[in-house]
Amino acid sequence: MIEFSPLCGKKILVPRGEKEAQSFSQLIEKYRGIPIEIPLIAFRPKRMDAQLEECLNLIQMYDWIIFTSKVTVETLFSFIDMEALFPTTKIAVIGKKTEKVLQEMGLEVAFSPTKYVAETFVEEFLPYVEKGMKVFIPKGNLAREYIGDCLKSGGAEVNEAVVYETYMPEESKTKLANMMAKRELDILMFTSPSTVDHFMSVIKDLGLESSLQSCLISCIGPVTENKIKSYGLTVHAAPLVYTVEEMIKSMSTYLLENAGGN
Repeated sequence: MIEFSPLCGKKILVPRGEKEAQSFSQLIEKYRGIPIEIPLIAFRPKRMDAQLEECLNLIQMYDWIIFTSKVTVETLFSFIDMEALFPTTKIAVIGKKTEKVLQEMGLEVAFSPTKYVAETFVEEFLPYVEKGMKVFIPKGNLAREYIGDCLKSGGAEVNEAVVYETYMPEESKTKLANMMAKRELDILMFTSPSTVDHFMSVIKDLGLESSLQSCLISCIGPVTENKIKSYGLTVHAAPLVYTVEEMIKSMSTYLLENAGGN
């Protein structure tokens, strides 16, 4: 644990589910903060439909499969076995955790961008695109179509299929409402636009906007940052490297430079 940290004693929102929250909370504790785990986002596999079934039946025809998150990996392989992939199919990813889970499964990652956002992925992946190249993108129900649209413009044949749905657990709504009403959260940390939307739906439904005045806000990535700003909120800290630890460090730096923030 770090001896001195401006995060000491601060109650910090951890917006992830139980499995993903552990390492997040440990990092906050490392910086002497107090993690408050309230999952703002949860995932469940999508019911099989004709589009998904067709994509899975044709899995061996794809030249590339693009995984944009750890969840897409875990969900896709709940539908199919790894052996279903053709040996020549290449894998591209966004994110270190996505790459790590694939490597732990014994699958090789052929491409990973230098920054873990869709815009950088497209910019750096387009040189690999050949006319008629077949690409499969498994995704969540709230995912953008940016990557698929750009690759199609580059000449690739892209199939996308929703493999999981995103939702906010009911128990999280109650816990979040109670803590925000009592102003018991000092720092809000967001890891995706969906976490922001789910958080703000509770705030707006219950008229708790004034409770945000006492909170500092940090996030990962420009898409999440823009989502926060679309609600008229200020992002106090956003790292250039899109990882949880860098987000925590950036908030720590903000507090040091601003003598405690608010």
